[in-house]
Amino acid sequence: MYNNDIMTLYTVNYTEIGGTMKGRIENKLGTVMIDPEVIAMFAGTTAIESFGIVGMAAVSMKDGLVKLLKRESLTHGINVKIDEENLITLDFHVIVSYGVSIAAVADNLVNSVKYKVEEFAGMKIKQINIFVDGVRVID
Repeated sequence: MYNNDIMTLYTVNYTEIGGTMKGRIENKLGTVMIDPEVIAMFAGTTAIESFGIVGMAAVSMKDGLVKLLKRESLTHGINVKIDEENLITLDFHVIVSYGVSIAAVADNLVNSVKYKVEEFAGMKIKQINIFVDGVRVID
């Protein structure tokens, strides 16, 4: 599967810039830095396409209310951490559809996000945590 003429092996490292861990992919031509915000946006877009997910949630610390985030604000419901070994940990705060199995929705979300984010970023997922912050009835 590996061909020296066509494909280059990548070494993936991490770096800390301005207090934020960023993914880093290096090859003989240069370096690619991946901001956690980019991973959060891609993961959020993938998550809301998953069965049973109504959207991402934001919890107001002031009054404890949960609100459904608009598509432009998806990253506020996702926390991305990249550790020293360049492994990604994702925390999702979601609102699920009423009447669906939360376990089935969580399994589907984990499987689709893990596959798509690893393919997109070229980095491995260490852990995906799902916090169900609300339930909504969908027409």
